[in-house]
Amino acid sequence: PLLANVYLHYVFDLWIQQWRTRHAHGEVTVVRYADDIVVGFQNQSDATRFRMELDARLGKFALELNPEKTRLLEFGRYAAERRAVRGMGKPETFDFMGLTHICGKTRAGDYLLVRHTSRKRMAAKLRWVRDELTRRRHLSIKKQGLWLQRVVGGYFNYHALPTNIEALGGLGEERLEVVLDHRIEWRGGRPAQSVDVPGLGPVACTARPETSPKPSAGTWERNLR
Repeated sequence: PLLANVYLHYVFDLWIQQWRTRHAHGEVTVVRYADDIVVGFQNQSDATRFRMELDARLGKFALELNPEKTRLLEFGRYAAERRAVRGMGKPETFDFMGLTHICGKTRAGDYLLVRHTSRKRMAAKLRWVRDELTRRRHLSIKKQGLWLQRVVGGYFNYHALPTNIEALGGLGEERLEVVLDHRIEWRGGRPAQSVDVPGLGPVACTARPETSPKPSAGTWERNLR
């Protein structure tokens, strides 16, 4: 990201500042993080012209846009209304910075920008947590719990938006049950219903039949110390 910021500052930032001052007929909003860029236009004609001239600008530096991630779409406060007049469906959505941006409405019917955690980002995060817990399974429940507390806390700090509360359940108790089900406490030959994880409280960890480890002879408690 650091090299991309330095390079694109000259290739893109300075250029688009001049472009929207000299050529745009309406407002232009630019948001860039490293090489991920979202540009909003008040007028469609400006968006179409910018798209073509951006290709030419990047070509001078042997760069090109990713065709699978680059598109023009109608989005914003009046997008749904205008598309309805033309007999079209709901406005398209787009992903940026791990969030899916959606044209929504409040209960009163006013426009509302809705942001949900991207499904790809959520799936990737859960896979990473599972892999990390597997790598750390030799550690005690206490140490794993403290690590998981930091991971979940950081995730919530970024994704805890008013319109994204339900999506945060992906790393809540339901998912913690999945990622912790390999940490089973055996007592009397029966798995415990939960484990008290520091920072997270009691977490269900009932093992699944097909993956449940069987206690070896003389072993009635595992991985708790």
